[in-house]
Order: sequence, then C-alpha cells, then structure tokens
Amino acid sequence: MPGTARHDQEMSTKARKRLSQTTDVLERLRLQCLAKGSAGIKGLGRIFNILDTDNSKTLDFNEFLRGLQHYALMINKEEAREIFQAFDKDCSGTIDFDEFLVTLRPPMSNARKEIIMQAFQKLNKNGSGVITIEDLRGLYNAKYHPKYLNGDWTEEQVFKAFLDNFDSPYDKDGKVTTEEFMNYYAGVSASIDTDVYFIVMMKNAWKL
Repeated sequence: MPGTARHDQEMSTKARKRLSQTTDVLERLRLQCLAKGSAGIKGLGRIFNILDTDNSKTLDFNEFLRGLQHYALMINKEEAREIFQAFDKDCSGTIDFDEFLVTLRPPMSNARKEIIMQAFQKLNKNGSGVITIEDLRGLYNAKYHPKYLNGDWTEEQVFKAFLDNFDSPYDKDGKVTTEEFMNYYAGVSASIDTDVYFIVMMKNAWKL
C-alpha cells in the first residue's frame, strides 16, 4: 500500500542527516519536508491550497511565507524571499505553487514517474483526474483491515483512513489529485535507493 512506516522512518533520518550538511536554501526546504515523512511535500501543497482563497493557483510573497511558517519549516524571511524570487521569473510578485512543488520534489527517474502514473490511472477508474472513495471500491479490500474485522470501523471508514495516507492533516477532503499522488510518492521514492526496488514495491502495492 502507500509508503510503509519503515520507509518514512528511513527517509526522515536521511533527510535530517543531510540537512546539517547542505547550504542550498531550496534543498534545505526540500529536506525539511522529507523529514516530515512521505506526505511532507504534499502537506505543504495542501496548505498552499488553503491559502489560495481565490483559486488562482498562485501565491504572493506574504502568502508563501505564511504557508512555510504554518507548516513549521525553519526558513527565515530573507531565505524565503530568495526562494520566492527564484520562482517569480516574470517579476509579477506571484508564483505558481504547483510549479514550485514540482521543483521541490526529490528528483525521480522517468521509470519511477511512469509506474506512479500507472498506479494512479488504475485507481482513477472514471478518468476524472481525482481518486475518491468510489474509485477504491473493488481495488482496495477493506474487509481485511483489522479495525473492520473487529467491528470498530465500517468499510467506508477504512476507505477514508486509507485516503488519509495521501490527504493532509490540514485539509481532509477524501480526494487525491494526480499532483498530490505524485508528490506523495516522490516522498516515498526518496527513501528507496534503486529504481528496481521502487517499481517492485509499486507493482506489489497496486497489483500492476
């Protein structure tokens, strides 16, 4: 299924170790997100979405800074401005935050990106570009979940808990977009050294 607790632990440890060695501001931001686990970068994306009240998919500097602070990332105002200006190429005073998050993702080989998209497409049965509880029915068997077996949860609650792996604690809407799925697995990918192992893990998880 999604990244295991062991992957998260390994990634957090690696990220914290590298954090003390890097002076690059963007890399420091990336490593701080990865130190939060597989959903670290996706979680920052969710906060940006909440701050983007007019749905423009862009942020001005104050919103950008507020998002970083809200997510408890240790970046000071000058460093935040340096990152912001690097992305504000047309000097419009705003940045496209999806573009920013794509750059923030740890680099992945094309083979990894392709297998992630295969998994997403298998889950997104109706081709809407968003995975919902309905998409999971028939693909994810809730009846083997321990909390379903002991009567604590309904099938619906198991599906919801499963989607929470991808959702952010700040905005649980029970839906996962292509970008969020990719951001999540970019985090998982950072804890796995070889393409072969990552691809095997994805194939086993999603029966590809």
